[in-house]
Amino acid sequence: MYTVKRLTTKEKALEINLDEKIYGTMAEVGGGQEVAAYFFKAGAASGTIAKTMSAYDMTFSDSIYGKTKKYVCQEKLMKMLDREYSLLSQRLTARAKRTQFFAFANTVEVLNYQKTNQGHGWIGLRFQLHPNSVPNDCIIHVVLNDTDTVWQQQVLGMIGVNMIFACFKNYSPEEIIKSLLDNINSGRVEIDMIRLSGPDFHHVDNRLMSLLLVKNGLTHATLFDPKGNVLMPSEALYKKNVLILRGRFRPVTHVNVDMMISGLRYFRNDPEVVKENLFILSELTLKDLAVKEGKIDENDFLDRVDLLCSLGQNVLISSYKRHYRLSAYISKYTKKRKLALIVGFNNLKTIFEEKHYKDLDGGTLEGFSRLFGTNSQLLVYPSYNTEDDSLNTAESYTPDEKLVSLYKYFQENEKIVDLKDVKKENLHIISDQVLEMIGEDVAGWENMVPVRVSNLIKENYMFNYPTPLNVDEEDLV
Repeated sequence: MYTVKRLTTKEKALEINLDEKIYGTMAEVGGGQEVAAYFFKAGAASGTIAKTMSAYDMTFSDSIYGKTKKYVCQEKLMKMLDREYSLLSQRLTARAKRTQFFAFANTVEVLNYQKTNQGHGWIGLRFQLHPNSVPNDCIIHVVLNDTDTVWQQQVLGMIGVNMIFACFKNYSPEEIIKSLLDNINSGRVEIDMIRLSGPDFHHVDNRLMSLLLVKNGLTHATLFDPKGNVLMPSEALYKKNVLILRGRFRPVTHVNVDMMISGLRYFRNDPEVVKENLFILSELTLKDLAVKEGKIDENDFLDRVDLLCSLGQNVLISSYKRHYRLSAYISKYTKKRKLALIVGFNNLKTIFEEKHYKDLDGGTLEGFSRLFGTNSQLLVYPSYNTEDDSLNTAESYTPDEKLVSLYKYFQENEKIVDLKDVKKENLHIISDQVLEMIGEDVAGWENMVPVRVSNLIKENYMFNYPTPLNVDEEDLV
């Protein structure tokens, strides 16, 4: 079978250098000083690089690009791209008709000498795919995991070359994502945010780009706000009191809404929770996304996100199947602030199944230490017991005999808490049944979901809601 040879970083840089149409500038601030070096070392760089800029000192950087609150931030990156690209268009008008201009920039914090910080950075490319056209932007945020400064600088250089090559070689959005880590060993770097914009990417939904980052293993989780804007988890969740509702939300029902309301009611009354510093989010995992023809059903994913956003929810997409992994991830950013996960009764039972912790060196105890060890707790929403017309609750649940003492310890220390004052009249609602009713157009499902949700499902024919017989499906696209 014939396979296409993957180019090395040097070969990619050389191919760009030999393309007479591509020409621009590179500006690197802070620790990211290696991208331009790859192009110079590849040879023929005079055909590509009009100027390189390195402003390591913050005072110099501010005087050139303007002040920002942080040295390494998206705002600084955008100021760099704005200035460098505007200078190109002002000074090189003579070659504009035959040239695809670009401005590449990064602002990066690598490991300090004491190795007490987390290396990370913002990388961006503003570029034309056609002469005299409006430029596009490709923006990413990277987390550097190497334990040596030189290695972090090396990987930054490789990512920069990969980005420039992929964008100019007309890669599809998913191919751009996949190629960013070409020739880079797994685990060295994480890319937890990407945004593509501009005339050549007007069709791109950056929520799907966020999903693709998780799907392709470039990051474990990505976050966006109710308006669909991509957020940085490290910034949005930093030192926040976080309340999380995990679910499939297919579709969002009255039960989901009541879970969030009752959880929020309890969380706000916690004396450790500062109301002004509260962040609420709904979380979807990859395993709960619908699959169509062997691939994640992107329309189904966007439908669920649209419904959650219509209810004012921040949405987290993660690859964390286990609750303890999600808790540990969020706790990295909350810095010992309060974290609460709203779970249904069935999820509580799953959490106390020892088989889920066999891959941990410390087994069940290690799993629970990750789940509860950083000021976290489970808020348990009851389910209806049809056998005796009672409620299944954390209080009524009894785990395996050898975990009973541990379970009682968590209860006594309010690590596991029952949610009270729930709307018991909604407990009969099962999302799978609602989904089936929607697809078969069975009357009554509208009463099981919020009005806003039912209206959106009908307006956009979500979840196989029948389209009118006199409407061509192509007209709905």
